[in-house]
Amino acid sequence: MPMTKYRYTGNTRQNKTIQIEFEAAKKNEARKKVALFEKKRGLVDGNLEEERIFIYKVSKNGGKPVKGEQRAYNATELTNALENLGYEVHRVEKKLFNFKGSVPTSEVVSFISLSADLLKQKLRFDEILKLISEDVTNKRMKQTIKEIEKDLKDGKDGDQVYGKHQGIFGKFTTYMLSVASTSGNMAEVFESTAKFLERDAEFKKNLRKSLLMPMITLFAVFGVVIAYVAYIFPKTAEMFVKFDIDLPPMTAATMDFSNYLEANWIILTISTLLPIIIAVIFFQTKKGRLWFDKHIIKIPIIGTLLHRTSIEIFSRVFYTLYSGSGENVDVIRIAAEASRNNYIEHRIKSIAIPMMLKDGAGLLESLEATGVFPKTALSRYRLGFESGTLKDNAKQLADYYEAQTSHKMEQTITSINAVISLFIMIVMIAITVISSETAVIQPNSPI
Repeated sequence: MPMTKYRYTGNTRQNKTIQIEFEAAKKNEARKKVALFEKKRGLVDGNLEEERIFIYKVSKNGGKPVKGEQRAYNATELTNALENLGYEVHRVEKKLFNFKGSVPTSEVVSFISLSADLLKQKLRFDEILKLISEDVTNKRMKQTIKEIEKDLKDGKDGDQVYGKHQGIFGKFTTYMLSVASTSGNMAEVFESTAKFLERDAEFKKNLRKSLLMPMITLFAVFGVVIAYVAYIFPKTAEMFVKFDIDLPPMTAATMDFSNYLEANWIILTISTLLPIIIAVIFFQTKKGRLWFDKHIIKIPIIGTLLHRTSIEIFSRVFYTLYSGSGENVDVIRIAAEASRNNYIEHRIKSIAIPMMLKDGAGLLESLEATGVFPKTALSRYRLGFESGTLKDNAKQLADYYEAQTSHKMEQTITSINAVISLFIMIVMIAITVISSETAVIQPNSPI
């Protein structure tokens, strides 16, 4: 959740003024922090101000007035600051509507990838931020980069600097950037994060191509068939029924189906939509997401691709953060959270990590007990553990699964498109045959 800056001003019992600046996600959270300040330090007559965006109009030396925006705690403070800089202030007012806009994933990927490349060229990170902010066209991303630059210059910790931008970067990316700020190899962490985001975006794009477009096509074909059976076809067939003409088998069956739809469309609509609505609501719950992610990786072909991709991401993050000693339980936890599968994350957190912490079990034994790692992955981890190259083997496994899933995804997309094309052809042939049958209908011979 994005963080907002607040400023609290209060007086001690000795009438000494104390001013504190801090960040909070919500106003209620800010008030709770203020209550702690007042209780701990004995402050009274406190005033809490939220940092806001103000619009100003100023001129200098009788020149043409210019407009701008600036963050401040109140209008008076901003007015005084502008006057101290030699400006004549015409207007300062609070910005009523602050539409921040969204930041496309491509902008985030571009920022991190470019930062990684420039870090490899030994540029200082503050210089990199200035260069990138000048070229970024997205307003919110430009503002975010400037805030990061300012916070780093003020000496804030990585968690503080990037934590308030979690809504833009995402939970995992925010953590990785925080790690990078204190890492001895900042370029490598940025590069690995960029690789993760690129793979994530590529996989989602391919998944949409393999599932979303075919689903839209199927719904479109289904809609055409329903429209044909429920409206277009009856208009033609009713003429024959009106004159008591015997209908051919397929025409009669289609007419009966059309009448059934017309008579029961309310029940059919409710019975179709209700399970979908219930499923959508259920899958938005924690239990529902866990159930969905557990079973989706068991679906043939697509499920296997999703499973392998999650293990690939886990291995890539593990490779980036693993140090061989120390706080590697946190590494496993972060890698699990990045895997993009709630079930895999749950199994690692509820089985592997407790086994390592409470029972003193080894890494391989703990990962195997989760039941979510394929034999290939466990084999590579075992080989790396035995040879002392666990970190490198994790990267090799990630690269292997990347190549495998990319190749199989292309094959899957081609196969699905072929099946959809075949299905559309069958439906079109069926409609054509049924429509053509009406051409051979003959009136009953007079007796």
